[in-house]
Amino acid sequence: MTKIVRTDTVHEGFSRLLVATIGLPDGVTIRREIEDHGRAVCVLPYDPVRRTAILVRQFRAPVAYAGGPPQVLEAVAGSVEDEEPDACAYREALEEAGLRLRTLEHVTTAWSMPGVSTEQMDLYLAAYTQADRIGEGGGVEDEHEGITVVELPLAELAAMADAGQITDMKTLAVVQTLRLRRPDLFVP
Repeated sequence: MTKIVRTDTVHEGFSRLLVATIGLPDGVTIRREIEDHGRAVCVLPYDPVRRTAILVRQFRAPVAYAGGPPQVLEAVAGSVEDEEPDACAYREALEEAGLRLRTLEHVTTAWSMPGVSTEQMDLYLAAYTQADRIGEGGGVEDEHEGITVVELPLAELAAMADAGQITDMKTLAVVQTLRLRRPDLFVP
């Protein structure tokens, strides 16, 4: 049976980086890197009356490093701190998008990158109204997130998905889930 024999921490910061020694059934050992990030959430706020969604755009160093566009359009997301995942989704929507969400629709809990990371992400959909926009958003100032709030028509968001212009996997998952569950909202 394949199992982890030992782990060594090689970096401790926002994430922990570990090197795991894996014992294979034939007795051979191999090494694998693990990014230990913890739990996270992602929520797609959408207005079913106006047929819009709120997303955020921010600088992502790994994407810029890999040669991609440094500003990435994403659904609201963040790391779970000392709270339940749904409480984190409510908090992140307020911090990042200035939205007070009332109810969440849980989509799934999924491994974001099972080949390299321990991160499990809870994905949500959440209806909002114009009255729920109670702040500017933009993230927490001392975290220097530099978030820009973007409100888009759902039909435009669907066209972007179809054209391969949504490059963030979690965002694509929640957009496509909303399209499957509420196709009526995407009719122009």
